[in-house]
Amino acid sequence: MIITTVEHIEGKRIVKTLGLVKGNTIRARHVGHDLMAGLKNLVGGEISDYTKMIAEAREQAIDRMIDNAKAMGANAIVGVRFTTSSVMQGAAELLAYGTAVLID
Repeated sequence: MIITTVEHIEGKRIVKTLGLVKGNTIRARHVGHDLMAGLKNLVGGEISDYTKMIAEAREQAIDRMIDNAKAMGANAIVGVRFTTSSVMQGAAELLAYGTAVLID
């Protein structure tokens, strides 16, 4: 599966546009991690637990988007974007979306 943020894939021809595909996940913060993040906020630096959590959420959203595209018969996804939104206090959604296409 080819995944790209641009609308065209160099050297490939889009023969069919199949439609919107998406994948999402909702993640909540952990109270213990919040305590460490608060301490890190005082001294500065990367909050590695949150970096890891967001990276895992992004990969899960991408995997779900790919599954959605495969179910439609796609072999590529173009125009991929990410967005986040707050769902409730301490929890956020990460959404990956793009256009499923068939390329040759």
